[in-house]
Amino acid sequence: MTDGVGGRVQRRIGVTADSSDRLRIDLGVSRETLERLETHRALLAAWARRINLIGPDELAHYWSRHALDCAQLRRLAPEARIWLDLGSGAGFPGLAIAAVLAAEEGPCRVDLVEQNAKKAAFLREAARAMGVQARVIHGKLESHDPQQTYDAVTARALAPLPRLIAHARPWLDRGALGLFPKGADYGSELQAAGFSDQGGVFEGPEGDVWEADVAESVSDPRARIVRIRKRR
Repeated sequence: MTDGVGGRVQRRIGVTADSSDRLRIDLGVSRETLERLETHRALLAAWARRINLIGPDELAHYWSRHALDCAQLRRLAPEARIWLDLGSGAGFPGLAIAAVLAAEEGPCRVDLVEQNAKKAAFLREAARAMGVQARVIHGKLESHDPQQTYDAVTARALAPLPRLIAHARPWLDRGALGLFPKGADYGSELQAAGFSDQGGVFEGPEGDVWEADVAESVSDPRARIVRIRKRR
């Protein structure tokens, strides 16, 4: 960030020029978004002493490895206003997406599904403190209302791609775009789900046709974000 107000924000939230500039320049996030994300980071540090949310080494890489990695999903679905995040855990990517959405005009919401009661409590407190529109749903993935309609559904570090598609299927069937960050082995996960190693088209046993492609990650040159949509 530049000197002045931006410089004061950078010093106050304790991020390096590199990590804050990646969010600001690569993703165009606002000062307010950075402050919301810092609130999330600080709460993670405090709550991690009591429950298993994120390891100390991972917390040290919050900005480059987590905030940037998650916030980038917003630009891959610019029209999406209502999001569903499965297995939200520490709030990745759901709360990062909610932080970005909070700086935009118009109604928006992220629904965070989390089975663990303590993690669900953390998510509620973090959403409140961050001032974002997020609804925490405590329960199993399969218990969430399959008739709800979403613009986008996400999950990070939850399960291999074939299982993710199965988990997200009720909402993918209703038109949601699936956005699933994956590491360097994304190609093998795509193949296991019936696609080529770069995506393409797959026809399921029931005649459903699915489309997949991959987008480069700004946080890791080896990683990709897998995008899944049911052809209508």
